[in-house]
Amino acid sequence: MKAIQITLDDDLLARLDRDDEVQRDGRSAVLRRAADLYLRQRQDDAISSAYRRAYGDGGELGDEFAGWQKEGAWPAE
Repeated sequence: MKAIQITLDDDLLARLDRDDEVQRDGRSAVLRRAADLYLRQRQDDAISSAYRRAYGDGGELGDEFAGWQKEGAWPAE
């Protein structure tokens, strides 16, 4: 691991230090988990955005497949 310096305002630092998890595990551990969660969420958001761009929200297949939407059918159960 590499030590880094970050700057937090006094109120945020005080709130962080009052937290039970921070008191139990330490600031660094909690901030590492928070950074990991943030990056995972950003990745999930990017994947969701890519799916929306690729498949669209409107259910259309795009100009390349225009007219084929009506040809598809769900199998009978």
